[in-house]
Amino acid sequence: MAEGSLEPVAPATSTLEVFVRQIRYEGRNIQSYELVAAGGGELPPFAAGAHIDVHAGDGIVRQYSLCNAPHERGRYVIAVLRDERGRGGSKAMHERVRVQDVLRIGRPRNHFELDGRAQRVVLLAGGIGVTPLKAMAHELQRRGADFALHYCARDPEAVAFEPALREAFPADRLHLHFDGGDPSRGLDVARLLREEKREGTHVYYCGPAGFMKACAEAAADWPKGSVHCEHFAAPARPAAGGDEAADETDGADFTVEIASTGQRLAVPPGRSIAEVLRDARIGVETSCEAGLCGTCKVRYLQGEVDHRDCILSEDEQRDFMTVCVSRAKGGSLVLDL
Repeated sequence: MAEGSLEPVAPATSTLEVFVRQIRYEGRNIQSYELVAAGGGELPPFAAGAHIDVHAGDGIVRQYSLCNAPHERGRYVIAVLRDERGRGGSKAMHERVRVQDVLRIGRPRNHFELDGRAQRVVLLAGGIGVTPLKAMAHELQRRGADFALHYCARDPEAVAFEPALREAFPADRLHLHFDGGDPSRGLDVARLLREEKREGTHVYYCGPAGFMKACAEAAADWPKGSVHCEHFAAPARPAAGGDEAADETDGADFTVEIASTGQRLAVPPGRSIAEVLRDARIGVETSCEAGLCGTCKVRYLQGEVDHRDCILSEDEQRDFMTVCVSRAKGGSLVLDL
């Protein structure tokens, strides 16, 4: 899951304390963190594809996918790739978090669940994008389902959990692909998905931007509802001139109306609806502020929305919006608040 925002507004009941029982080296610049309930006992259950918010101190909150088997109720395991070019969340985890620390985390949330109707599942992981797919592979293995996990990395040293993956999954389920930094030498995603395309097969993919683009293009002609993905970061919006509608809404102000009170708030260019609501002391929970986690999903009653999230389905977008990134296409929106 992508790194999220700073200082989310969250009720205390949505978080819990965990004890860092183990930190392991899992691959180049990758560490895993095993978290257990601070007071002992079981942790809240989760389904494959879920993520948690991790509060790493100094207001830093980031989202990380749970990558252990979902039937394990006594622990959560996350993996963090240190990103020197990031906004500091991964470096804070690597530098500040130690074994025996107590951390505050959010309860598991899931916008990337397995579809139980699938007859076969193809999992495509790019780099650290393996984390939610590893949990899915564990669950599919437990169910006795037909699946394959394709894991793309630069080289063997960049693979997270390699010994555990090889131990857990047989060779006909686990496929490692190395490109040495040249994507043309790695997995031919388009060819793979042409070969795998058949009724009842679903594909799930997660990884860096270039990998996501390749997977999206390769799966573009798959049946609706059979392709699922989760982004680490919001895809770049078109540059000026590439999408006139996007450019116009980026630079336009609009108003939001609070349905319960009639209060109208101006949203200027460069500010999000979430920021304006926060200034007006209207409580909306936020986390990633990048349209990736769905925490700030709000129902809207009137108006046309410029949806900019990577979470909501087409059906959900008819009634809901993410107020951290999405904006109005017209002059106003009425929010069900």
